[in-house]
Amino acid sequence: MIHTHPHTISLGRYRVSPLTRQTDEGRYTASVSIRSGRGAASHDRVFRFMPTFATREDALDYALAQGPHCLPA
Repeated sequence: MIHTHPHTISLGRYRVSPLTRQTDEGRYTASVSIRSGRGAASHDRVFRFMPTFATREDALDYALAQGPHCLPA
């Protein structure tokens, strides 16, 4: 199951949402969704990160911190 963080941030025209998923081993992986546009013109990119974390909160914090680095220049 994928969990989203209730706090999506807006950076310019982008909306950044951290995501987590629990692994079979009980650890957590972090991802971030970067969205732009509206309706039929919307675009969503999801970046998955390699580290795993002991807690869901640590994974969410990591995803939120990495999100701005994934934005186009």
